[in-house]
Amino acid sequence: MSQSQSYWIARPGTALHGELSIPGDKSISHRAVMFAALADGSSRIDGFLEGEDTRATARIFQQMGVRIETPDASTRIVHGVGIDGLQAPGEPLDCGNAGTGMRLLAGLLAAQRFDSTLVGDASLSKRPMRRVTEPLAQMGARIDTAAGGTPPLHIHGGQALQGIDYALPVASAQLKSALLLAGLYAQGWTQITEPHPTRDYTERMLRAFGVAIDFEPGKASLQGGQRLRATDVVVPADFSSAAFFIVAASIIPGSRLRLRQVGLNPRRTGLLEALRLMGADIVQLDAGEQGGEVVADLLVRHAPLHGAVIPEALVPDMIDEFPALFIAAAAARGQTVVSGAAELRVKESDRLAAMATGLRALGVRVDEVADGATIHGGPIGPGSIQAHGDHRIAMAFAIAGQLATGPVRVHDVDNVATSFPGFDALARGCGFGLECGA
Repeated sequence: MSQSQSYWIARPGTALHGELSIPGDKSISHRAVMFAALADGSSRIDGFLEGEDTRATARIFQQMGVRIETPDASTRIVHGVGIDGLQAPGEPLDCGNAGTGMRLLAGLLAAQRFDSTLVGDASLSKRPMRRVTEPLAQMGARIDTAAGGTPPLHIHGGQALQGIDYALPVASAQLKSALLLAGLYAQGWTQITEPHPTRDYTERMLRAFGVAIDFEPGKASLQGGQRLRATDVVVPADFSSAAFFIVAASIIPGSRLRLRQVGLNPRRTGLLEALRLMGADIVQLDAGEQGGEVVADLLVRHAPLHGAVIPEALVPDMIDEFPALFIAAAAARGQTVVSGAAELRVKESDRLAAMATGLRALGVRVDEVADGATIHGGPIGPGSIQAHGDHRIAMAFAIAGQLATGPVRVHDVDNVATSFPGFDALARGCGFGLECGA
């Protein structure tokens, strides 16, 4: 049982209506702070996610001598120290719950002249890091982990890194990004090849900061020794956060929601394709671009969903959205089959097991396999759910409660603030039945 006493009680509210502004993209916020810190000159970041994860990344760079101003909420002015200007921190660097922050920082810090230690909260401290530390070791890094390859990461400074031509064993944007960051400091070229294309936030943003980088779906390469040039960044609304409202409006009868200027990176939006396969009514409006990223309003209207076999090719492009998809599948008519998603077992929690267990607790039949599950749509009953400190599990079951025949109590919801501060208030404002308790 979790130590957290915070919980939600979710029950049917009203049809969802209105126009919502979702907080800024977490992945882009992390990268914007990192790259601005390494750049020559000062950068302004607008739309920065005011979540615990991203604030942790900003604090880490402040510990390493980077001056960061906060003129107002969701804005940061980062005074870069240059590619070689970071200073040795006086204490361990706490990533909180941020797996993105820790993995990217491992690549960056492996190339510094000073030693450093990355730590995280109880959830992050259980997550595997060997997939990052082992290829970094091939580049010349020295990183010690706890038993089992988990944090804390003790990173030895003063190592001369060499470029690497590396084929990722799993499709992971975090791993790719860590190696590209190390490659900025390495001798020669670093080339990364993926088994399936993943989101290319790092590549797009490095280019925006003046780095010459070649990339296409499934491949990226850069030469070491380049400097970053300060630039201003506008962070779009986070698609992974919008996903919960996209699913909720799709399955709650009578709903019509418009989500403003959501980031639609093509390597991020597999959920849209999956939901459309299931019959969802989602329209893109007012498309544009912010900081090299495609953005658009999403107009979502309720539609009867039917089960579908989710193509494995979509899995890397929706890996963070599966908890929301499982709720859509539970509300759909017929069976939804997910496979090729073993990566879900090593996220903030074992999301496959957590979602399957939670849905069963609400009376939904789920057949779980090693890399996926078959969800049998049907009535959703009342029950008590453990979120296991995983923000996406918590928000997913807040949606489930909107269709349940009785209250759904979701325990251990504190970590929602790591990626989506204010979720509960925004949800209630557009029609959710959601009470908070502690």
